[in-house]
Amino acid sequence: MKFPWLATLIVIAAVATMIGLGIWQIHRAAWKEDLLARYAKAQHLPEVAWPQASRDPQPYLFRRASGLCLQVTGWRAIAGRNLKDQPGWAHIAACRTGAEGPGMQADIGWSLSSDAPNWRGGPVHGMIAPDSHFRMRLVADRSAPGLEPSQPPSLESIPNNHMAYAFQWFAFAATALVIYVLALRKRLAAGKLPPES
Repeated sequence: MKFPWLATLIVIAAVATMIGLGIWQIHRAAWKEDLLARYAKAQHLPEVAWPQASRDPQPYLFRRASGLCLQVTGWRAIAGRNLKDQPGWAHIAACRTGAEGPGMQADIGWSLSSDAPNWRGGPVHGMIAPDSHFRMRLVADRSAPGLEPSQPPSLESIPNNHMAYAFQWFAFAATALVIYVLALRKRLAAGKLPPES
């Protein structure tokens, strides 16, 4: 039987891809560490006016900010926690901030109920947090009447497990290579491959 060149090339390509993915995850780990360091610094920078017209959230996340909610145009309740780490609902107001600028999302407090609170707007001071729907929201330090303050954003909530992923990809590559070499040796020992001359 001829040497299985096609199968060998496929295995080599798969192993090379896995190693490439592992190296990419190492680069991602370094990028994430730099990003987390910038977020940690942002927590100590002076307060900024909110919202900003920029669509890039990275310079603003985890920074202290203040904004003015002129009018609440809508509500949404998402799973959230209060300062005692109790689970419940964080109440996020969609706010009109003026015809000249963008609106803002303001987390104005926490409660056990998902019902919209009776808050019509006003000044909001707090910290800028990531938001899965609108990229960013302002988490208020002081809650609206009838609510408790929501838990502020935390750097610990941002995972940095890229090195673990890199190790997994390298382990997959090594495992695939070892299995293929063992399979070739078994076939050779069974006489299904001609010995090298």
